[in-house]
Amino acid sequence: MIRIADLKLPLGREESLLKKRAAKQLHIPVEQITSWRIFKKSLDARKKDRIHYVCVVDVAVNNESKVLAGVKGNKNISKTPDLSYHFPEGKCQMEKRPVVVGFGPAGMFAALLLAQMGLKPIVLERGGDVDSRKEAVDKFWKTGVLDVDNNVQFGEGGAGTFSDGKLTTRIKDPRCRKVLEEFVAAGAPKEILYDSKPHIGTDLLRGVVKEIRQKIISLGGEVRFFSKVTDIFSENGMVTGVEINGKERLDASDVVLALGHSARDTFTMLYEKGFALEQKPFAMGVRIEHPQDMVNVSQYGEAADQLPAADYRLTYTTTKGRGVYTFCMCPGGYVVAAASEEGRLAVNGMSEHARDGQNANSALLVQVFPEDFGSEHPLAGMYFQRELEEKAFQAGGGNYTAPVQTVGSFLQNKENAFGQVRPTYAPKTVFADMKEIFPDFMTEAMAEALPAMGRRLKGFDRDDAVLTAVESRSSSPVRILRGEGGQSLSLTGLYPTGEGAGYAGGIVSAAVDGVVAAEHIFRRHVK
Repeated sequence: MIRIADLKLPLGREESLLKKRAAKQLHIPVEQITSWRIFKKSLDARKKDRIHYVCVVDVAVNNESKVLAGVKGNKNISKTPDLSYHFPEGKCQMEKRPVVVGFGPAGMFAALLLAQMGLKPIVLERGGDVDSRKEAVDKFWKTGVLDVDNNVQFGEGGAGTFSDGKLTTRIKDPRCRKVLEEFVAAGAPKEILYDSKPHIGTDLLRGVVKEIRQKIISLGGEVRFFSKVTDIFSENGMVTGVEINGKERLDASDVVLALGHSARDTFTMLYEKGFALEQKPFAMGVRIEHPQDMVNVSQYGEAADQLPAADYRLTYTTTKGRGVYTFCMCPGGYVVAAASEEGRLAVNGMSEHARDGQNANSALLVQVFPEDFGSEHPLAGMYFQRELEEKAFQAGGGNYTAPVQTVGSFLQNKENAFGQVRPTYAPKTVFADMKEIFPDFMTEAMAEALPAMGRRLKGFDRDDAVLTAVESRSSSPVRILRGEGGQSLSLTGLYPTGEGAGYAGGIVSAAVDGVVAAEHIFRRHVK
């Protein structure tokens, strides 16, 4: 196929126009194009009076070599690269089935690839299947009764299952295409293959992860829920098995450790057993909510009613050199209770595929560095998270009522009173002072950043925007050190993988890390 870049598509025009424009660029009649597809589609909204899509299109034509020769020198035209995933070569022989700990994106794709390679993995997930998980989460949001093993953080699909299902990533790994194709094969919208900002939505993602689980099982794999790994066994520096729920031993010579960023009890177990861990910088802050209509108009102007719900991404560096940024922005979404430990309150953002809620929300995060932890302990960042979550829980009065504050109150000491923006968090909210929850360096950074961000996105610092605390799970506060072949520095055959291990930062990058772990295992046993 031939790839043509920088094809413009005006708003309201059918995508079939791209085929005609591709033919024009190739100097051929449109009838000579035998098939075509959009490879990438992004929105250019830099000029509000000329908003349009910019597309990259792949086309199949007769006499491809002759057509390419006729447009030689055009930097926007090239031969389409091979996008297919290629499995490692060789014959893999394993005496014991590989074990995958955790069934978030990293563990799910490690297990899927191992299954596709014929290695019949055993997946151990501490939480429940997606249906029992949704039941437990709904109960928590309605009543404040938390299941510490089956919640927004733990269970089938990982923390991303109750999010926007955002699939944007900064990594350029070609395996990203494999991940997206598997999502589509499992029922995700095909648009994620070419949208520049793809997302699935929590409502569709639940069905997608269930389909991937069924595919793993159909290939000979096994998925065991409510199976928490409580110990790791080894001999002579090599992994020999894991303990499940404090009583059952499962022998294994290869274990993918795809914990997720909230498996604090497992991090503690690894530390106590002497595994090589290190502190890792991360970010914490609040969720900020605005009217989605305001965001749409600010981003799109008069074209707002012709386009899907708008998003944004804002960054700012304070006068003291600390970064503040928005993260995991959820158009038309909701702020949700995301705690996984008793007496500690955490929040996150979530959107359904339609993104049709009244509010937009995003994390507003402040960089936190190891020197802020107050200790050189490898788990000091985790303890820092817990401290702020406990303060948020106490500020809310208990029962996971979330502390909230309007931006006007936070910046100008105005009275806390709701305006147009009403918090979407459930079960309940109560007004509080963010300065009583966060350390000074964080509130000072947010206070400096908000007006600056308001100059970039009109209304971002409006008085009635709502802040909800505490957004503490943006990434892992610890890294499980690994070396050659993706294996732990402490134990041969153990593969720390994904967000929890400190090597990824989102659904796609975690999934790709899982794919890489599966490849390492295969190659380790090639005969």
